Amino acid sequence: MLSLNGTQISIMGILNVTPDSFSGDGICRNVDVAVEHAVAMFNEGADIVDVGGESTRPGARRVPVAEELARVIPVIEAIKLFTAAPVSIDTSKPEVMEAAVNAGASMINDVCALRRPGALEIAARLDVPICLMHMQGAPADMQRRPHYTNVVQEVCEFLSRRVEATASAGVSHSNIMIDPGFGFGKSFDHNVQLLHGLPALVEEVGYPLVIGLSRKSFVRRLVGAAPTDTRLSAHGSAGLALFAASKGASMLRVHDVALTQSLIRKCQALPHCAEDTGKGRMPI
Repeated sequence: MLSLNGTQISIMGILNVTPDSFSGDGICRNVDVAVEHAVAMFNEGADIVDVGGESTRPGARRVPVAEELARVIPVIEAIKLFTAAPVSIDTSKPEVMEAAVNAGASMINDVCALRRPGALEIAARLDVPICLMHMQGAPADMQRRPHYTNVVQEVCEFLSRRVEATASAGVSHSNIMIDPGFGFGKSFDHNVQLLHGLPALVEEVGYPLVIGLSRKSFVRRLVGAAPTDTRLSAHGSAGLALFAASKGASMLRVHDVALTQSLIRKCQALPHCAEDTGKGRMPI
């Protein structure tokens, strides 16, 4: 088990079964390729694989329920034939949540933090871990003019309200995780402020922290990587994942599983980094 500074760390591998993934890794309607990629991530050390059938990149179009189901359900069912390792469903649609869990998914990752009609009720009934993410706006317009007076405080307040609403709907506190939503309605400066504010999120909201920075434009700009420089982008993503883990993140959502795990293990080997207090244990 990976751990840093007393916090256990899980690795979530990203599996986009879409034709328009922002990171260029989308797999659409090729179940065999998707399963092969998922198994490869598990072999590289992923603790869970997150399957998504609707792109949430800036400007992405909405996908009908039937189309999203057609993309993700065959992939989840096929993955579960090969491995007992946990699978997450990356969706905001209650219908997709329910079908995915019935197909074998054991976690819900919702960029809308269960704000869609019926999502709270479905999440409570399904009784699986749920990640609540902050997003200002919607994917179609979230990056046009994001504005905050204090981004760390406002993200903390939003997530605290969503945790309260989720628990009030009947979701167990032990099943709740939070994600500040890097790149989701945030400017470059907002993302930098959030990075430095991660300890405040851990302390003020008080739930396991999921972080997704992998291959985002914010990372490329931070490390000076051109859009085509996948190597520098991957290493920058892994470095920021390590930074997030050192600030209290419990789960890292990444494309490059082996690289991220290798970097954390090297840091873990340093003195005073790997003391395991059980803090940050994930509900998966």
